[in-house]
Amino acid sequence: MTEKKLTLNLDFHSGLPIYTQIVNQIQSQLANGILKPGDQLPTVRALASELRVNFNTVARAYRILDEGRIISTQEGRGTYITEIPQPEVRERLRHEALAELTQRFINEALRLGFSDREIRQTVKDRLSSGKETK
Repeated sequence: MTEKKLTLNLDFHSGLPIYTQIVNQIQSQLANGILKPGDQLPTVRALASELRVNFNTVARAYRILDEGRIISTQEGRGTYITEIPQPEVRERLRHEALAELTQRFINEALRLGFSDREIRQTVKDRLSSGKETK
């Protein structure tokens, strides 16, 4: 089995801890079928090097994912996505991914100087019109 290439987009200015961003994005990729049960993840050291973050940051993210039974680290073999989570876990992962995406959007909109009212109104308008933005 080959190692899965992870594509993680970290925002060092979001205020959201890097380890939380890693956890959220791996959960999101699992919920969306990008990562599948049995996929092997990079080692902590390899991912830390690739992302240019501290080893302990990735170790913390992997520990959280392991405690949530999202991944399993097998000594000498590697770290793997566990079997397909129960429907309630998949649903929780989907909602967590939506919350993380929403937070990134809000942070960026605020950084651009939009008010809470402007953000709310824009989201409300887009939802009611049913238009996707690309």
